[in-house]
Amino acid sequence: MSGEILFLAHRLPFPPDRGDKIRSHHVLKALAPIAPVHVGCLAEDARDLAHEHELAALAASHCMPLRSKPLPLAGIEALGRSESISFAAFRSDRLRRWVEQTLAERNIAAIYVFSGQMGQYVPADWHGRLVVDLVDVDSAKFDAYAKAGSGPRAWIDAREGRMLRRVEADLARRADETLLVSDAEAALLRSRVPGQASIRALRNGIDCEAFDPANVQPHSALASDGPHIVFTGQMDYAPNIAAVARMARAIMPEVRRSLPEARFHVVGRAPTREVQALHGENGTRIIGEVPDTRPWLAGADIVVAPLTIARGVQNKVLEAMAMARPVVVSPEAATGIDAQSNSQLVIAESDAAFVANILGLTTEAKVAKELGQAARHFVQQTMSWPAMLADLPALMGFDGGTRRDAA
Repeated sequence: MSGEILFLAHRLPFPPDRGDKIRSHHVLKALAPIAPVHVGCLAEDARDLAHEHELAALAASHCMPLRSKPLPLAGIEALGRSESISFAAFRSDRLRRWVEQTLAERNIAAIYVFSGQMGQYVPADWHGRLVVDLVDVDSAKFDAYAKAGSGPRAWIDAREGRMLRRVEADLARRADETLLVSDAEAALLRSRVPGQASIRALRNGIDCEAFDPANVQPHSALASDGPHIVFTGQMDYAPNIAAVARMARAIMPEVRRSLPEARFHVVGRAPTREVQALHGENGTRIIGEVPDTRPWLAGADIVVAPLTIARGVQNKVLEAMAMARPVVVSPEAATGIDAQSNSQLVIAESDAAFVANILGLTTEAKVAKELGQAARHFVQQTMSWPAMLADLPALMGFDGGTRRDAA
């Protein structure tokens, strides 16, 4: 097949500094050699606008309006239209007009939709190839929020789960291929979509050259006595907030009974007031946004991911493994990573198991080092981005990886 590609993403794929942007960034870079790619996405703030030149250098054309609609307004619109809040929040008349113009003026042969809320930009009369990358089954995440919550918030989350479930099913039935980040997520979506739909996994990878401990100096803040336990992630994201609260309040007190000098470092942008309130509690330090997480990973004695709600593959876990760190994770955080527990990472099924494994790895330095080395070897051999995206040309309907220049 010849022609060009339209790539639609809910966030700018630059810089690749959070889970969804890491995936969209590498997918976009893999699409660019196949055919000219026209990119429609939304900017969230001035920092995104500062990276627009990186998008312009890669895309044949692009449109990136600023997403400025307040969430309460999006909620009101969603109620009035009987749609998900996510749809309303990511709706842009400017972007819709640009998509219509691009489809009218360019030889678009295939559309890649990254994240379900961007499906609203695909015209009803589009008959070319359509690939939808849902990444995760978002509706299941909101279902879990609703079950764990109470009051008006639980009602909102339950409604959002129902709305997104309908969106996911409609897109999967319409798309030529629907992609999820793991086999488990793909199986879950199949169970929610009656009828025929082509649903498969396209796993996340890891840039093992960028995350190479041989090329990174540990952060100086981790040079003092420890042990130093590190968590990385976007800190206004509900599952991450719950994970660090669990670590600070349920796990660290027991760790510090045996290791009074143990420190827990929370590294990630946009910590909420709830997260900031943990600073100083049971050895917890809220670091916040940093220019580069790798020095913090390099200096960590142990990296943890005690998530209780998680969808898909956790990039934070892959990054720590690539940095040859001993990693202790919950079963939820290990989903989609086929590493063996106690060989390449440690899966802890309870608070007590987290405590026991943290203490064990801290006192057995040789075991911890071997675990970290095995973790890096595992991701090097099985989870590089080129390996994960090797089938992308065929998925898009192009029979090879040679770029077809615009007419």
